[in-house]
Amino acid sequence: MKYELIATATFGLEAVVKMELQDLGYNVVKVEDGKVTFIGDERAIVHSNMWLRTADRVYIKVAEFNAETFEELFQQVRGIGWEDFLTVDAAFPVVGTSVKSTLHSVTSCQSIIKKAIVSRLSDFYVQNHFDEAGANYRIRFSILKNHVTLLLDTSGAGLHKRGYRAVDVAAPMKETLAAALVRLSFWKEGVMRRDKDNPDHVARILVDPCCGSGTILIEAAMMARNIAPGLNRKFAAMAWDFIPEELWNEERQAAYNAVDYDSEAIIKGFDINGKAIAAAMANAMEAGVEEDISFSRMDMRKFRADESNGIIITNPPYGERIGDKDAIHKIYARLKEILEKDPTWSLFMITTDREVEKIFDRKADRRRKLYNGRLQTTYYQFHGQKISK
Repeated sequence: MKYELIATATFGLEAVVKMELQDLGYNVVKVEDGKVTFIGDERAIVHSNMWLRTADRVYIKVAEFNAETFEELFQQVRGIGWEDFLTVDAAFPVVGTSVKSTLHSVTSCQSIIKKAIVSRLSDFYVQNHFDEAGANYRIRFSILKNHVTLLLDTSGAGLHKRGYRAVDVAAPMKETLAAALVRLSFWKEGVMRRDKDNPDHVARILVDPCCGSGTILIEAAMMARNIAPGLNRKFAAMAWDFIPEELWNEERQAAYNAVDYDSEAIIKGFDINGKAIAAAMANAMEAGVEEDISFSRMDMRKFRADESNGIIITNPPYGERIGDKDAIHKIYARLKEILEKDPTWSLFMITTDREVEKIFDRKADRRRKLYNGRLQTTYYQFHGQKISK
């Protein structure tokens, strides 16, 4: 069966999620703030959950309609074929938001939607009480100017929950955002496959001199190895009746078979905090990429770019993260020095700081507004000079 599916995204990453979906072979029909709509069947639900690196969740769009009164809301919801999704023992919590609507009470909307679904299921299953002891079908409603959208959450825990974060540090970056930073960089061009006919062909080095718990580098290594981000986690829809278990087994086996053991990636991470380096090493081991990344404790101001044509992707201290302004500006000064010493290096840096270009005495080649949690940031992209082949 074909469904209208929605991959939600952090504001600013919608275009990245769209590219991912298209790379996976899906027909994207709409891109809006915070969400990308695409068409797919049951296998698409499984495959997109398993492979999307930058999306937050995957939803099934159940219905959308206009409602100005609570009675209209009840009748419209009751008219939906919920029995096509929910089993007799299904747990179906209702959550959502209401903005600029006459249906302004979120708690009232939750209650009415729940009652309407129970009423529909009571008629279908011929019973009045549901113990909701079975699989979880989380229902999300969104009401904007009296336009109601109802969704089923297929993911459960957010897709950033890869399962490899064994040890954490202060103010960690979400895995989905880290993956987006890598996708928006040039590094994808730097990963090489082993080539017996060209032994001098080497991979392009990737460095994060403020690596923290290693999220950016781990996501990059997983991309290099073609490790599905959802390979080692569970999803809410795995327990659903209308998605066959064999689909999950087939897609997981296919993901295992797709891991690339021939890629060669040169990835290095540094941090002044020894605990952060220990956390990064533990996380890389959990992700299965510990052999692909070299982590070292070091003040990034001592970093030397010995190779040409390297790439730095980094998330230096800012906002609520530890670090005073003078120390942060010293980090910027060191990064500027690296780019000036070897113009073939590229820098991709996310920060809330608005003075970066002033400090670098250079306009960024590209800037992208992104959100890291609730913080509005800018992803500055300083492109290095191309080396002729």
